[in-house]
Amino acid sequence: MHSQDIKADIALIGGGPAGLMAAEVLAAAGHTVTVFDAKPSVGRKFLLAGKGGLNLTHSEPFEPFNGRFGERAAQVEPLLRSFDGDALRAWAAGLGVETFVGTSGRVFPKDLKAAPLLRAWLHRLRAAGVKFAMRHRWAGWTDDGALRFDTPDGERRVTPRATLLALGGASWPQLGSDGAWAPWLAARGVDVAPLQPANCGFDVGATAAHPGGPGWSERFATEFAGQPIKPVALEAAGFAKRAGEFVVTATGIEGSLVYAASRQLRDQIAGAGQAVLHLDLLPQLAPDRVLAEVKHPRGSRSLSSHLKSRLHLNPLKLGLLHELLTREQMLDPGHLAAALKHLPLTLHAPRPVAEAISTAGGVRFEALTDGLMLRALPGVFAAGEMLDWEAPTGGYLLTASFASGRAAAQGLQAWLATQG
Repeated sequence: MHSQDIKADIALIGGGPAGLMAAEVLAAAGHTVTVFDAKPSVGRKFLLAGKGGLNLTHSEPFEPFNGRFGERAAQVEPLLRSFDGDALRAWAAGLGVETFVGTSGRVFPKDLKAAPLLRAWLHRLRAAGVKFAMRHRWAGWTDDGALRFDTPDGERRVTPRATLLALGGASWPQLGSDGAWAPWLAARGVDVAPLQPANCGFDVGATAAHPGGPGWSERFATEFAGQPIKPVALEAAGFAKRAGEFVVTATGIEGSLVYAASRQLRDQIAGAGQAVLHLDLLPQLAPDRVLAEVKHPRGSRSLSSHLKSRLHLNPLKLGLLHELLTREQMLDPGHLAAALKHLPLTLHAPRPVAEAISTAGGVRFEALTDGLMLRALPGVFAAGEMLDWEAPTGGYLLTASFASGRAAAQGLQAWLATQG
């Protein structure tokens, strides 16, 4: 044996939810499993999600839940049929973590923390014999097909009977998922869709106050970056009008309402070079009421004072109007009233994938067998966010990551059985 070789019967690369779930399934079936991860500890993105309360899954019925995966709903459906949100809640309960359904329908642990669940899970995995090789950054394959790992002690090589990749997408690379695997798989004949930001923020294009664009005027960005716009409703091509809130950034917009529309906005920019969304700054008021209030005599008051008094516009919404409308448009009551209900905002580009909550693109399902094995690489399986899917925030992606890890492990077991 090469002095730098290490033994591993089944190699699972990536210690996120998909990889750990696969390890659990395989260990329970009696297999010897080693989880390799580039970081000093596993589950780092999972723990980050815990800072927001750990939205594990969603309580909505199966059909709308599965429909959140859009064009990939048909491929994701069998994964979720085998392990859905209810199954995930039952699994968490088996680890001593009870869950509850929030007012939005999202499901959280009762203590709103990820660490206790991860701690109990790792204890169970170790008790089942799962081994962990930390600080092992996968670096592709050697010419003879061995797995290469960069470690603090130099390169290590592994030649397992089977490999399961659960390497994540390209968002939050500081936590381990940097997308470096994509060109390695593509070079070996695996069809990989380009990795793109999903559930992401956007940079705005030129504005009336900053016609040179892109980006807000310095005055607007300095005064309002970091502040939420609410209540507000947003609509865009392919995205039906929805109420919620979002946040102004130094260069554009981000937040839950923007994330919900991010797929449509990103694809529109890719096709047309820009995207235009429309904002309803007064979703609680009918258009005729808004027009009547704008036209109400204001006497000696300034326009800003008038709008603040009659329509209760806060400084941020007033600032947004001044940023996006010309002086002539502001002074035209009909145009101003229409803009308050349907204010156009041009977006220039999505923020980089490293800043996104999740990733679109990845290993196409057409490149996988039903058991999630790579057709071009027999004995190599893939699961989790490195698969070509996307869904909104709300626990959907986490559920599918667990489900795909479970399905890939079952596919790996079935494949091993055919290998004698």
